[in-house]
Amino acid sequence: MAVGTPPASVVIVGAGQAGYQTAASLRERGYPGRITLIGAEDTLPYERPPLSKAYLKGPEHLKGPEHLKGPEHLTGDEHLWLRPAEYYARQSIDLVTGVVTDIDPAARRVRLADGSGYDYGHLVLATGARPRTLDVPGTGLRGVHTLRSVRDAAALRASLAEARSAVVVGAGFIGLEFAAVARESGREVTVVEALDRPLARVVSARTAEHFTRLHRREGTRLLFGQGVTALHGDGRGHVAAVELADGRRPAADLVLIGVGVTPRTGLAAAAGLPVSGGIIVDSHLLTADPHISAIGDCAVFPQARSGDRLRLESVQNAVGHAQLVAERLTGTPRAYDELPWFWSDQFSTTVQIAGLGHGHDTEVVLGDNPDAFSVLLFRGEELRAVESVNRPADHLAARRLLGRGVGLRPEDAAAPGFTLKAHLARHRGGPVAPVG
Repeated sequence: MAVGTPPASVVIVGAGQAGYQTAASLRERGYPGRITLIGAEDTLPYERPPLSKAYLKGPEHLKGPEHLKGPEHLTGDEHLWLRPAEYYARQSIDLVTGVVTDIDPAARRVRLADGSGYDYGHLVLATGARPRTLDVPGTGLRGVHTLRSVRDAAALRASLAEARSAVVVGAGFIGLEFAAVARESGREVTVVEALDRPLARVVSARTAEHFTRLHRREGTRLLFGQGVTALHGDGRGHVAAVELADGRRPAADLVLIGVGVTPRTGLAAAAGLPVSGGIIVDSHLLTADPHISAIGDCAVFPQARSGDRLRLESVQNAVGHAQLVAERLTGTPRAYDELPWFWSDQFSTTVQIAGLGHGHDTEVVLGDNPDAFSVLLFRGEELRAVESVNRPADHLAARRLLGRGVGLRPEDAAAPGFTLKAHLARHRGGPVAPVG
């Protein structure tokens, strides 16, 4: 890829993790031009993972980033900030609150709903995604929530404080994380899932079985293979029950709809950029327009290890995308080839996933503790992913193995006494150094 002069200005649409990290990484790399970071929310860029976990429990459960001094004096929302306000002023990053309504690629200009506009030398689309909802009667009732923004989380927290019983529609990570918080708060919780197990699209059957057992042990009611046909009110505009396809009506004065997200591609499509399940980019995260990149949750990119086209929703992916674009714009282009990894905390369990296991045909389980084990996912003779439940050392070793392409066959992993850490040490010629 040809390396040119850095653009005179960079406009970033979307002030989430990916947008913030692009601006920060540009300045870290010495980019001297103008940076404009445009976000639709009237708040500083903030972390999203705590929204479905610690944030719902109250400000006292949020640790706050280390760079924010005096965290005991912060509110709950300030604990989420990626950086305080003075950081953006000090780094000459122009924060703009507004909704971008139009991109003019020929003029290299974006326009906002208030009529203002910003010219760009390069445009970064970090537009993220919006929660899907249900196409059934009753979704407009009070007490019915989706969860994506801090405003959503604040409304959900207030609703949880008053609720007696909650129904979660969708047993993905967001739904199960909220269900865990709600159970720990003493609420009756029912999780309704259309598929036959939780996390069916993202983890193995063994890991899914663990979370089924964990939630049932903690008192969560799990209903699989069930669709929702309607939400019913109490006659005063507040939700009271959820009607299922089999006719059952679990009581609910709080409903969380957690059935996935839809990438925000409207701006890109209107500007003539190819979209299909996300904004299409190449291995350098460039769209069909060489002056426009797309990153994070909204971008569909080629995954170097598998050749598949992917759209990933994770902090790691958002940060990695942002850093790559900053490198390219400051003269060091490369293809994106970072190993995906994810995590989720529920009750006393942490699951950490390295790699992508979809399409695997062999599973090898390490550990005989039903609450602490790792599942190695192979396609043929190739290790594709490792799911580690309460085994953080396995996760760190797995990331190194997969990131370095260290070979491992299923029969070797299944041998008595096998450990990921020892296998990595053999291929490094010495003991495994600690991380951090």
